[in-house]
Amino acid sequence: MTPPGPLPASTADEPTAARAVAPADRPSESPDRSSEWRSDRAGEGSDAGGPSDDDALIDDPSGDDALIDDPSGDGPADDRAARAVAEEMTVRPLRDRRYVVETDGGTYVVALDAGTCTCPDHAIRGSRCKHIRRVAMEVTAGSVPAPDQRVGACAVCGVETFVPIDDPGSHLCDRHAFEPGDVVRDRETGERVVVVAVTTERADAYRTDEGRTVEEYATNADYGAHEPVVEAVYADSIRPGRGVGDCERYGFPASRLVRPRRE
Repeated sequence: MTPPGPLPASTADEPTAARAVAPADRPSESPDRSSEWRSDRAGEGSDAGGPSDDDALIDDPSGDDALIDDPSGDGPADDRAARAVAEEMTVRPLRDRRYVVETDGGTYVVALDAGTCTCPDHAIRGSRCKHIRRVAMEVTAGSVPAPDQRVGACAVCGVETFVPIDDPGSHLCDRHAFEPGDVVRDRETGERVVVVAVTTERADAYRTDEGRTVEEYATNADYGAHEPVVEAVYADSIRPGRGVGDCERYGFPASRLVRPRRE
């Protein structure tokens, strides 16, 4: 195959610069990456034995969250924190940035961003209840996504991962993710490359300046068309007087790049 002539180099600091060309045909170079609690909502919107995304059932208006040994309901915060840890609860994220918390005493909806819960302890007393605390704990532990995230899947291995809630693009899990500046290896050529940017654009959508998608290049046939494109430059093109921003940038399907220690 006759390689095309080199395109103008694009840099990480110039978003309007030329798109990366596919690495399959690169030219050779000289060596040198609250809501308020409302009992009248009970029974609305449930299906398959559980609450809908609109509102959860309020099963226990009698005061599931009244503090033990504290009839006033104004006991110490560490009691709620202890119960948040010790009591059995199931936390499920909804599609509107809220969470359903299921307990033996009832099912409630927590809006973590607003710091609200539909349980009596919060709705009546205004307390930072055990349900809010439990959701915060699970978010911190990585058991459920944060309010600005959703559950997605890694484009390389398919493992569940948390991704930006409004971003429909292709994503990677921590194991397969790259960062700008990472030095990795191109599986096809065996050469070292330096990661410049990680996009969420799929290989079958990302187009080079030649008007071809990254997926269309023959050397990318063994990698997923649904994978995000990683932009990188070949390490051997970086030399004194010629930095990363001066080098030709190429687009790779994510799984074509690998850190040596991961093989």
